[in-house]
Amino acid sequence: MKRLILATVVALGFANAAYGQSYPEHPIKLVVPFPAGGIADSGGRMIAKTLAKVIGKPVIVDNKGGAGGVVGAESVANAKPDGYTLLSGSNTALISAQYLLKKLSYNPEEAFKPVYGVSITPLMIAVRADAPYKTLAELVDYAKKNPEKINYATIGQGSTHHILAELFQREAGIKMTHIPYKGATPALTDFLGGTIDLFIDYQLGIAPLVDAGKIIALAVASDARLPTMPKTPTFAEQGYKSVVVSAFTIVLAPADTPQPVLDKLVSVFPEVLKDPEMEKYYADRGSQMMIGYGPTELKKFLDEERAKTKKMIELSGLQPE
Repeated sequence: MKRLILATVVALGFANAAYGQSYPEHPIKLVVPFPAGGIADSGGRMIAKTLAKVIGKPVIVDNKGGAGGVVGAESVANAKPDGYTLLSGSNTALISAQYLLKKLSYNPEEAFKPVYGVSITPLMIAVRADAPYKTLAELVDYAKKNPEKINYATIGQGSTHHILAELFQREAGIKMTHIPYKGATPALTDFLGGTIDLFIDYQLGIAPLVDAGKIIALAVASDARLPTMPKTPTFAEQGYKSVVVSAFTIVLAPADTPQPVLDKLVSVFPEVLKDPEMEKYYADRGSQMMIGYGPTELKKFLDEERAKTKKMIELSGLQPE
């Protein structure tokens, strides 16, 4: 019996190794947990395009928006763990959801295996050019005189965008009205149409509109000004030191994905991140690429982000819903 068990274990080991060597045999699906059109979608398509080029098989983007990324993450958590369904994951679905949603169908710390880090991107806030406030100080003054009159859009309840807004309101002593959306694209449409007063997004969504004179970027939630938008001051420069909030993008697989498959994916990502088109894409968006963030580094990074996010949520006063 012992020999039979040993033989079975050895056979399974060889089978797994062979599976890893032959992977991938058909197209891979990359779930982007946001609607088409926003920076998450754009970034996901860049990852898919470059990964396909390096790994030698098509990588198809599947947009599954909703709940700040939770809907898409949930679909990957429940997907067949064979390496053919991956997640382009970010802060909300992987971290803040566990602190802000009373009901979450997956455990973010157990449902996925980290594959590789891609980017870290700071958030910004902007108003339309015709707004009665042109600076952050003027916005705060207006909000104090008009409680809850200013509304702001985010990509979902408990999202990084939402945390940023709540931190800012708490530090500034103001109260605005939150309007959550399923993604940045519909929020931007309503913002430009006049329904939304304050827009929170990344440089990709804001810079072109600033250049066109349609909106004004009031602040960036980073430690230093973005080299690509040097005229936009940080929150800290304007007196709000705790408002330093960035979003990350990392690639993950379902928890039970075979190790040889994970090893294959991990081995190709350094080449993916060094692709000149990939490097330019993220540089143009004010993002820091996560070079060298394999599974071990990502676990440490996520542990640190969880501690930091939990503290930010406590400071913001947000409560689970």
